[in-house]
Amino acid sequence: MPDLSSYIARLPKAELHVHHVGSASARIVGELAERHPGVVPSDPDELKAFFAFRDFAHFIDVYLAVVDLVRTPEDVRLLTYEVAREMAGTQRIRYAELTCTPYTSVLPHDPDKGMAIEEYTEAIEDARVAAERDFGLVLRWIYDIPGESGLPAADATLDYALNHRVDALVGFGLGGPEIGVDRAQFRPHFDAARTAGLRSVPHAGETTGPETVWDSLRHLGAERIGHGTSSSEDPELLTYLAEHGIALEVCPSSNVATRAVASLEQHPLGAFVDAGVTVTINSDDPPMFGTTLNQEYAVAADLLGLDEAGLAHLARAAVRASFAPDDVKERLLGEIDEVDPEG
Repeated sequence: MPDLSSYIARLPKAELHVHHVGSASARIVGELAERHPGVVPSDPDELKAFFAFRDFAHFIDVYLAVVDLVRTPEDVRLLTYEVAREMAGTQRIRYAELTCTPYTSVLPHDPDKGMAIEEYTEAIEDARVAAERDFGLVLRWIYDIPGESGLPAADATLDYALNHRVDALVGFGLGGPEIGVDRAQFRPHFDAARTAGLRSVPHAGETTGPETVWDSLRHLGAERIGHGTSSSEDPELLTYLAEHGIALEVCPSSNVATRAVASLEQHPLGAFVDAGVTVTINSDDPPMFGTTLNQEYAVAADLLGLDEAGLAHLARAAVRASFAPDDVKERLLGEIDEVDPEG
């Protein structure tokens, strides 16, 4: 295959599955670690070793250690603005739906450690407006429930979403471990969020089987599925996803790093495409997994045998599957067409 790296770097992109804290590069994490010395090292080499995951459970432990560095509104603002700077730079990301987990920063169960939700939302909004002004990057938020924290976290996250809502909030999600975290228990929360106009975007089928994806469709009204890796094991599920236009937010390198998939060669991305399922390519927690969105597009090109037109098709799929306003979608599709006039 020809070297597509320069084309990928020029291709305007939307990213739909990328975590707010998980997007912090070593530079950003190092600065936060210097502010709050402790478990997370600030030295780049030590940080690289710190991010070497044994399995998904270990990844969660490391992730939460980084989350603990985001303690003040100033931390939130720094994180958000600097993540946006890096997205808009060499990645050419023009629109992103950042998954935020305010519960872990607001910490209603530990008021001495966390910040008020009003401070949190003011910080992300201040950074969002500045990022669009300075970098031309449109940001939207998805608030997700950390599943491992159960119903108290779900209650709090719903309260943040409904009673402290900002205009840029577009979705309601569910993240964290899947094993032992029943999807159905969160049905009332997703029902309320959807009634308020938020879109349902839970993680499912990353470390569990396809039944978790079915549960997310049946109980949570999922409109997109985060990961959905195990969907390939159920032909009926693939048919359902294809027929109902429910996109999978695919994160290949993440799936290998967390041992959800044994290797890139065994990744089910090709099976999804062959079944007619809409897929979007994403980086999940890019610095933690040693990747970028550009690299994930290169991985997808390799796995699917794509040329430039095929990559542009993937970029358009992400825009169309996004919850961006129509005018933003039209603008982004036009920018992709400028790079791929044959499309």
